[in-house]
Amino acid sequence: MSKTEKLAQRLEKLKINGMYKNDFYWTWDKTEDELDAIFTVADALRDLRERNISTKVFDSGLGISIFRDNSTRTRFSFASACNLLGLEVSDLDEKKSQIAHGETVRETANMVSFMADVIGIRDDMFIEEGHKYQKTFMDALDEGYEKGILEQRPTLVNLQCDVDHPTQTMADLLHVIHEMGGVENLKGKKVAMTWAYSPSYGKPLSVPQGVIGLFTRFGMDVVLAHPEGYEVMPEIEEIARANAEKSGGSFRKTGSMEDAFQDADIVYPKSWAPFKAMEKRTQLYREGDKAGIDQLEQELLAQNAGHKDWTCSEDMMKRTKDGKALYLHCLPADISGLSCAEGEVDNSVFDRYIEPLYKQASFKPYIIAAMIFLSKVKDPVAALREMEKRGEKRKDF
Repeated sequence: MSKTEKLAQRLEKLKINGMYKNDFYWTWDKTEDELDAIFTVADALRDLRERNISTKVFDSGLGISIFRDNSTRTRFSFASACNLLGLEVSDLDEKKSQIAHGETVRETANMVSFMADVIGIRDDMFIEEGHKYQKTFMDALDEGYEKGILEQRPTLVNLQCDVDHPTQTMADLLHVIHEMGGVENLKGKKVAMTWAYSPSYGKPLSVPQGVIGLFTRFGMDVVLAHPEGYEVMPEIEEIARANAEKSGGSFRKTGSMEDAFQDADIVYPKSWAPFKAMEKRTQLYREGDKAGIDQLEQELLAQNAGHKDWTCSEDMMKRTKDGKALYLHCLPADISGLSCAEGEVDNSVFDRYIEPLYKQASFKPYIIAAMIFLSKVKDPVAALREMEKRGEKRKDF
């Protein structure tokens, strides 16, 4: 029996009818079966591609990408995912659009979506704005579809907002599942999601929030560590606590990186901006106060500089379980002695983990493809089996 057939049989047992023609905003909106389905389909698509079998389920159509912040991995992962399934990609460059001339979100949404199957949006820089933009965009598409303007209503993949980064954290977790030898081995594993020093300013909160909101659903012991003043959204902490209680894991906070790293199985040292500061920046942004934003940046850089000891050093890694914890990062990392003088992680640590880090990143195209697949294919089990049975080669080597 092939790996894809085994995965199809697993998928067959999951209750996932709610995923068809549905959007993906946050991981905590999805059931355990739905998360399992994304992991399962991602692995099946990867298995088929590794065997050079075509996974195209579309013979035409568009994936529209809207990046309101810079991106390398997620941008190309979305393009790769769309291409894997047979969709072409068109990127909305707002600087080349009519948005500057007063075009509304409602108008933009409908104008770019005439023949689109999926919309991928990244809008992560401003608290209370990113998710709001995604929701406003998709509400406009609901209206366009209901009134017959659009032949079909594209589905959303959240490529990062101010609240969550689901494609990243699900890729992270699928990497962990493979490294740990199966999802059944996650229970009881200690995860250190820690703030780390960065010489840059304003990194979004969506990765640490996404990690604590997702990893706590699998019975893991998740520790959120940061210096005083670097809190994340309190409502996401409550979600993490509720998830941990339900899954039999745990969630706690600490003001010590050493405490978080002690006997940890997995470490995720990553810089982020303080929630309160991001709220303030959003208000300054709404007011068009550029001088205020510049002043806030200098204040936050000075605040960061007071915590340069929060770094993933060789000594810090020695505190982890057997000194060999799995090191995670969403990339790019601020690497001490390489990309900056002082940063999130020592160059020697990063270099030692570079192969698993690249493997971690490699799961993202398949996670995104699985999200699209499950939202657009009515019978995903039959589709997987048909692709394998057809056995159409991508090309001859």
